[in-house]
Amino acid sequence: MLFPTTIAGSLPKPEWLAEPNMLWAPWKSQGDELLRAKRDATMLAVKVQEDAGIDIVTEGEQARQHFVHGFLEKIDGIDFAHKVEMGIRKDRYKAMVPQVVAPLQLKGRVHADEARAHTKKKLKFTLPGPMTIIDTIADRYYGDRVKMAFAFADLLNEEAKALQADGVDLVQFDEPAFNVYMDEVNDWGIKALERAAQGLTCATAVHICYGYGIKANTDWKETLGAQWRQYEQIFPAIDASPIQQVAIECLNSKVPLDLLALLKTKIVQAGVIDVASDTVETAEDVVQVIDAVSKFVPKSNIIATTNCGMAPMRREIAEAKLMALGAGAALAREKLG
Repeated sequence: MLFPTTIAGSLPKPEWLAEPNMLWAPWKSQGDELLRAKRDATMLAVKVQEDAGIDIVTEGEQARQHFVHGFLEKIDGIDFAHKVEMGIRKDRYKAMVPQVVAPLQLKGRVHADEARAHTKKKLKFTLPGPMTIIDTIADRYYGDRVKMAFAFADLLNEEAKALQADGVDLVQFDEPAFNVYMDEVNDWGIKALERAAQGLTCATAVHICYGYGIKANTDWKETLGAQWRQYEQIFPAIDASPIQQVAIECLNSKVPLDLLALLKTKIVQAGVIDVASDTVETAEDVVQVIDAVSKFVPKSNIIATTNCGMAPMRREIAEAKLMALGAGAALAREKLG
């Protein structure tokens, strides 16, 4: 089937689970009640995607307060009790982050049984990439960014293999830091990503983007000029890696679509839904983006997705956008197939 659909990863959390319309949203309950609420929200997130006709669903990241820190919470060697303020993505915005204070080791499974039991559809699971993790945590132990990144890559690999054993069809590593530290991506970032994916036989992907639709990111994007050509520096190295898919924003993005031609060997998850706008796309809007992408990527290598995660959005807007995604991909099969 041409143009299967998926989402970047996250969906808004219900207001009974966490504070709505914000990142780092505090939970509304604790203990066993919180565990039940997370489970219920996960089932709801899967159902919403199924109803919209999404082909490769996620668990909506409902059990994680943040896409990075949801992974870090299950690791020994990290101090969450004494968070420090740190600049994120080359100081684009500030966040209170935990600190690495000892050798890193998984406490056990991080994301066991969060979604596979709730759907018969293909399932994608997202994990933060090594470079993005070290850009979202303070170091008081390793004293070396690269060494710490590879330590996290080993833990990611352990969890990714366990997710594969659970029946996950696609493991995606989220690396928004890849368009901020381009030289480091080529020097060691892709090698750390490959370490995280080593030995996986399920499908693998990397998601790179210009961030959630929050003010710090939208303000930053205004400074980047008429064309965003940062990916030109890193796509050749990504294409040479064994990672099979690349997820990238396309709709309302200033990334020249001809850069996608540099991903000669990859399946491209093309962002056809804008998460930085509350305007709900039409099915025809989705078709137009898929058609534009197909000028540079074979149609058989295109997956339609959202530009980025939807965690900070209003639920009703996110759900309407999912419906547009499903309907638009179906229309694209009719018109472009």
